[in-house]
Amino acid sequence: MPPIERDLRARLLEAARFYPALFLGGCRQAGKTTLLRATFPDHRFVTLDIPSVAEQAETRPEDLLAGNEPLLLDEIQYAPALPRALKVAIDRGDAPPGRFVLAGSQVFQAMSGISESLAGRCAVLQLDTLGVHELATANLLDDRDPLALITRGGYPRPWAEPDLPRELFFSSYLATYLERDVRNLLRVANLRDFERFVRALAIRTGQLLSYSELSREVGVAVNTIKEWTSVLVTSGVVTLLEPFHRSLGKRLVKSPKVYWNDAGFAAWLCGIHGREQLLASPLCGALWETLVHGELRRRLALAAPGTPLWFWNVQGGAEVDFLIDDGGRYRLFEAKLATTASGPKDLRGFKAFARVYGEEAVSQATVVCRAEAVHETDGGCRVVGLRDLVLA
Repeated sequence: MPPIERDLRARLLEAARFYPALFLGGCRQAGKTTLLRATFPDHRFVTLDIPSVAEQAETRPEDLLAGNEPLLLDEIQYAPALPRALKVAIDRGDAPPGRFVLAGSQVFQAMSGISESLAGRCAVLQLDTLGVHELATANLLDDRDPLALITRGGYPRPWAEPDLPRELFFSSYLATYLERDVRNLLRVANLRDFERFVRALAIRTGQLLSYSELSREVGVAVNTIKEWTSVLVTSGVVTLLEPFHRSLGKRLVKSPKVYWNDAGFAAWLCGIHGREQLLASPLCGALWETLVHGELRRRLALAAPGTPLWFWNVQGGAEVDFLIDDGGRYRLFEAKLATTASGPKDLRGFKAFARVYGEEAVSQATVVCRAEAVHETDGGCRVVGLRDLVLA
């Protein structure tokens, strides 16, 4: 089948017009290399996944960077010294925009070299797994009911190879991630403890994160849980969503919520293996919320890069799942598994927020559910399906 067109491609081409280097990060198997090779076919491709090439990039980077040909350097985390050499090459003044295209997994400490050595010289972008728009455009997903993105996940390979068993892909992905990335980085003595932690965290997707609760369940120290969570965040596997608050005398929740960036991976870790099992699971609502979170992140990154996403929650009271701050006015979003907003309970968070900040502060209130068509509630809230979620 032809490659799936990625929504981020236009943003990559734009960045290559203005910066001598650009870096594309993201979790393993998100499709970074495929996207970059298709977008920059005239760049010479060099992967540092080959030990001899990584050694050259680390010990003799000037040889690799000599000349003026455009380069696509993959897996650059294996050469921590490379960003400094790139800085020297760029600062000579003869590197045209887009000459150096870099890719790698952000979990590695070497990625700090991008921000330290290439500040102002390198555009940084993030690639997520496949979203609703990309799969629907490729005619691979019925975008009227995108539950397949929970039961199957958004990693490109299972969609490109329909006969590949989902369980085989995810079990292999987890084993490779644990062995190749986590053990090398953290020197985890007991991978079974780490895998237990990963599964325990998956069950908590869409919930407030309690490090102490995870520590008790997994049986390791709180500081270890924090370190392991940080690795999942920096490698693009999970996101910690921070609470929004202003000093208006309200006691607001201070703990972040945790979301898996790929709802399908989270569902598999939770032992959910099909649509009927998903709909019968008590985790179904949280996994739908996880899917909506992922779509909001993807579309926000395209429409307004760098704009943060928040949640709002008063202790013991109402909450708003997702919030975007537009300079003092707010777009609010609720994720509901149903096919419409069923009543006042679904809008309770919107009304509570408006009471605190004022009706005029809410520029948009949207319920994201499995609706087949956009419509409005009696209170003026928009009700949309994922295909109609627009942030431009």
